[in-house]
Amino acid sequence: MKVELAYGDGTLGVELPDARTTVIRPVEQAGLVDEEAEFLIALDSPIGTEGLRKWVKNGERVCIIFTDITRATPNERIIPWLLNYLKAYGVGPERITLLNALGTHRANTEEELCKLLTPEVVREYRVLNHEPENPEALVQVGTTGDGTPALLNRHAMEADLRIVTGFIEPHFFAGFSGGPKGIMPGVAGLETVMSNHGRKNIGNANAAFGVTGGNPLWEEMRDIALLAGRSFLVNVTLNERRDITGVFAGDLTEAHRVGCEFVRNSAMQAVDGLFDIVITTNSGYPLDQNLYQAVKGMSAAARIVKKGGAIIIAAECRAGVPGGSAFEALLRKARDPEDILALIAQTTYAEQWQAQIQALIQRKARIFLHSSLGDEVIRGAHLLPARDIAAVVAQLLAEYGPAARIAALPQGPLTIAYLEQAQMEV
Repeated sequence: MKVELAYGDGTLGVELPDARTTVIRPVEQAGLVDEEAEFLIALDSPIGTEGLRKWVKNGERVCIIFTDITRATPNERIIPWLLNYLKAYGVGPERITLLNALGTHRANTEEELCKLLTPEVVREYRVLNHEPENPEALVQVGTTGDGTPALLNRHAMEADLRIVTGFIEPHFFAGFSGGPKGIMPGVAGLETVMSNHGRKNIGNANAAFGVTGGNPLWEEMRDIALLAGRSFLVNVTLNERRDITGVFAGDLTEAHRVGCEFVRNSAMQAVDGLFDIVITTNSGYPLDQNLYQAVKGMSAAARIVKKGGAIIIAAECRAGVPGGSAFEALLRKARDPEDILALIAQTTYAEQWQAQIQALIQRKARIFLHSSLGDEVIRGAHLLPARDIAAVVAQLLAEYGPAARIAALPQGPLTIAYLEQAQMEV
């Protein structure tokens, strides 16, 4: 059979043996017939609170938090709709700041911001990148569980109202994206994020796809986000074509909870056993633009791969590892995956969480990568090159024998595969 794997701006076709291959996809959700109309209805009939028009008061300052270029949120559609809605109720550009929720990612260029928000929005409104390492741009709102200052962006905190936009998808250690994550880590200080994403929390069994309650990472994110003050959530859900399938607006936690259940019903897919080989993706661009993000796709595969099995991930990585990042520096410093774990047990590194998760997966399975990266770069990240996925599959089948089974996750972490009758090994 030919399986089309999400890859970059399109798909990558791979021939796999029919009798041995199980293809696992999320349940297809149709896009809304009139996206803008449904979006505006959600603002006026939100979940767990009154309509957005009643949140807006004369003279108050509004901060709209939006996701950066590593996320698939259709900002270019929903942000203009939101701004037009606010303008209709007397909230003009002079009262609005648009804040890019970078988390610890790099700042986006003006060209990228124009692509994200449209040139008209960038020209008419105040648009800022979050600065996670600038003390002058941060305000302390409390502390994390280990006593680290909980720092949030000053512009977000000085606003009278925060409108948190984004989209909800399964997340490999926060349970689901969206909701409180727009504030924490979206507009949080680096040291706050490093505390929350620390080795102990990342290693917790509940820091996993689809889990929020009892997940120490997500619960702390929620608690810090609530300290920010009045925040109205506007999250959407998407299908693989980036059509909007649902709009979840209103109370920061309640609207998010309802959206998460909607995603869970489509993303959760039961399987009857573990697989020797799992082929996955990082859901295509923009999610597969670098290797740092691609750990999410590896994590999706790790849920259903046998101990000693193999994961093959197709992730374009057009933006590299990325080069010069703390993630790349940690990978280069370590001799092998076990050394990564030893290093972060001794010292805290920026962005160590992705490397930690990759190394933990590699205790269970080998990881092969098909990407635009050179073989030397791939091996330097402690991964195995897979220039020809079908050929690698054939080699692995010869190694594992005639009973070996293959699973394919064409949409990668948009599918949460799980064992139907047993607890998953995390």
